[in-house]
Amino acid sequence: MLKGITRTLSTAAIAGVMLSSGMALAASEPASNPGKALAAKAGVPWPAVIAHRGASFNAPEETIPSYTLARELGADYLEMDIQRTKDGVLIALHDDTLQRTTNINEVFPDRATQPVSSFTLDELKRLDAGSWFNKAYPDRARASYAGLKILTLDEVIDIAEGGKNKPGLYIETKVPTQFPGIEEDLKKKLDQRGWLSERPAAEKGHVNVAHLPGRVVLQTFEKSSLELLQKSMPDTPKVLLLWLGDGSIAAASETSFKDSGAKDKASFYASQQVKSKEEFAAWMDWAKEHGAIGTGPASALKNGGDQSYMDLVKPWMNKMAHDRGLIIHPYTVDDAVDFKAISANGVDGFFTNRTSELLKFYGRPSKESMESILKRIGY
Repeated sequence: MLKGITRTLSTAAIAGVMLSSGMALAASEPASNPGKALAAKAGVPWPAVIAHRGASFNAPEETIPSYTLARELGADYLEMDIQRTKDGVLIALHDDTLQRTTNINEVFPDRATQPVSSFTLDELKRLDAGSWFNKAYPDRARASYAGLKILTLDEVIDIAEGGKNKPGLYIETKVPTQFPGIEEDLKKKLDQRGWLSERPAAEKGHVNVAHLPGRVVLQTFEKSSLELLQKSMPDTPKVLLLWLGDGSIAAASETSFKDSGAKDKASFYASQQVKSKEEFAAWMDWAKEHGAIGTGPASALKNGGDQSYMDLVKPWMNKMAHDRGLIIHPYTVDDAVDFKAISANGVDGFFTNRTSELLKFYGRPSKESMESILKRIGY
């Protein structure tokens, strides 16, 4: 792809590519949403289905079945968190420690609380990254998930490239301050694998995002990492993830969860408010000025739960982002009631653990059942 193509391709041309790939506009999405034109300008599908750590409701997050299932269902993007091993290999893993999603306590009991960065790739590959899922979610357990391995970025890219559907990559620099230079490492790997230039088109009727200018979207919570990503890959779309407090957008109250009296974290988060519209605007302006084409805001969910956070997708917030030329991809939304309510506020897609459900909501359900796909791919 020629440099600057995201700026020079017409909105109509890119929109045509999206529609020919089967990314039709859902009836529930307002046709007047300005995010549609902004997404087309950036070469990003609209509305976007971003498979959060893969199809992670149905398979262990950031593993082969999770990403392969998301690809086969028809996700636009495979989303991942990037960290770096002690011996310099980029891997896909969310937590910066290993106790939640592996059997680290059994394999390396004396090192169980150490960060991911203290382990070599060979050591990490000795861990079981699947059995935890079967224990946590017995209703979704599969014997074949036991023994799954942590994946390298190369292995996730292999999955993205390995089917008839050609999804894009939506990559977060996770705790980037622990990994100095990871932004440049990421650039080198993406360049080596041919993802920073034009890729072949998918066959007609299949997901074609890897062929679009927005084939890779880079995301981070950290301003410093966004600046480094912009320096390394100025022509690659970037998204600033949004949160209240903890070095992110200032909240109206500094009261902690512990001191709030809230019954659970979801209730606490739902009560949190942005300090002011001016504070929110300052973050939107900063994001735009430092290369972001969009934001990834937290969202509050109707039924609460452990991924229900503060409401950063209010209509005025979304209008403020769109007015500055920023698209909006909220995290992490799984249920139709929330898809509908948050879409009505004017967002441009979602991070979701339930790829199949978001695809149904957008009117593009998978032609093959989840069970059939899992069996076909060996799980």
